[in-house]
Amino acid sequence: MLKKGEKNKNALIPGVESYREGTGEFSLLGSVSLLSLSPGLEDMARLLAAYLTREGVTPVVGKGDHPGEGPAITLKIEGKAEEHEMGFPDESYHLEVQADRIALTAPHRAGLARAVQTLRQLAGTGTAIPAAEIGDRPRLPWRGMHLDVSRHFFSKEEVLRFIDTIALFRFNKFHFHLTDDQGWRPEIKKYPRLTEVGSRRSGTLIGHYSDKPHRFEDTPYGGFYTRRDMEEIVEFARVREIDIIPEIDMPGHMQAAISAYPELGCTGMTLEPRCTWGISQHILNPQETTLNFMRDVLDEIMDIFPYTFIHVGGDEAHKYEWEEQRRVQDRMAELGLESEEELQSWFISRMGEHVRRRDRRMIGWDEILEGGLADGAIVMSWRSEEGGIEAARLGAPVINCPCERTYFDYYQGPKEKEPLAIGGYLPLEKVYRFEPVPAEIPDSKKYLVMGSQGQLWSEYMETFDRVEYMAFPRALALAETLWCRPEEKDWEGFQDRLPRALSLLDRWGVNYHGREPRRG
Repeated sequence: MLKKGEKNKNALIPGVESYREGTGEFSLLGSVSLLSLSPGLEDMARLLAAYLTREGVTPVVGKGDHPGEGPAITLKIEGKAEEHEMGFPDESYHLEVQADRIALTAPHRAGLARAVQTLRQLAGTGTAIPAAEIGDRPRLPWRGMHLDVSRHFFSKEEVLRFIDTIALFRFNKFHFHLTDDQGWRPEIKKYPRLTEVGSRRSGTLIGHYSDKPHRFEDTPYGGFYTRRDMEEIVEFARVREIDIIPEIDMPGHMQAAISAYPELGCTGMTLEPRCTWGISQHILNPQETTLNFMRDVLDEIMDIFPYTFIHVGGDEAHKYEWEEQRRVQDRMAELGLESEEELQSWFISRMGEHVRRRDRRMIGWDEILEGGLADGAIVMSWRSEEGGIEAARLGAPVINCPCERTYFDYYQGPKEKEPLAIGGYLPLEKVYRFEPVPAEIPDSKKYLVMGSQGQLWSEYMETFDRVEYMAFPRALALAETLWCRPEEKDWEGFQDRLPRALSLLDRWGVNYHGREPRRG
């Protein structure tokens, strides 16, 4: 990494660990051979070819032991992968640019995927890439972005576009918030009413939730992803080595599901998916039939999303109905539980047991600490850093994403000059200066902090254009914060490199804060 104050000639975001200039440059004009020199890399070669084609290069994809005559780009698995203490793959890579060759090598496919994205950035700068040698590796293994598709629904194509954009900045996790009070989005074959009823609400709030009286747009609103849609999203992310973390939020944030299957609720009331924002009072009942229902849902989700991590929410579960319903209180007595918080812990623990039987890991928001942490659970700490500190003290893995640093639904400029947002204020520099590993965690347990992610809650993001506006360029600041070590970060240097990164977003039509308004 360049020293602070030294001119960064490569202008990459995130910054790379080492960059050594060479002599000459690799031309991007004309035909280029693109070869996979290791088995199983053909899909990655085709991905790189597609990126280069967009930049005006004519790649000819092949495979073989060595490149032939003429300019060539090669991909190869090479070297011994380092074992990560939390089981994550080695994402280190080496990229060498010469006048007639570009070689991408890594000990693991995940590292090669990051090299492809670094080359994609370099190729987006003009008609040639200056000769250089890059050696690089990330600081933290969990570098994610979250997208809420419940409050506002975004098409499969828009989700794919989002994944491809975050891949460019070497993110490796996509948190897919699929369900909430306002809409159920994943098709579940065993329970078709979840999408037949739960994916469509009768209207949507106009203006801010705090505005009174509430006003509504009465046009029905909805959408959902078929199983085929989700399988296509999984394959798209797989080639880019991005893990998808599906979230089925429970036992609260479940009004859409209860609308479809009233027996899941505590009161038997006939509901519809929530048309306003805020938090529903309705919560799942803790009977065994409900647990079996949710196990069935998780089974189908795990069949579609073949990743280690499954998110079960656990946040903002209002317990008024549990307090008031006799059958719930009887259930607590039957289980020997003394509080509703213990009941939620019991519920989440049952889901965790089911997830573990499928050799997966369960994640929950930091409320899962209340009433006792489930065995093997990973804590995603959002209300502050305190949840992550407490989880690490208990020996649990942590994803540290406090709202005041990582919630990209907050305003990023003066409120009077910005589109409507939920509230708060999170400018670019505050994101960049975020330290994801709290100092309060003892050195012996700092390894438990896997990383962080940016959150895009979509109450006030009616369109995908608005999602991009709220995400970028703050996601770029977060990307560098999670990739680079603290001593390598440089706010002034990041500002110097940012215009080049934004010009890449301009070229690909990605919206961002500060971009000139689109015409026509």
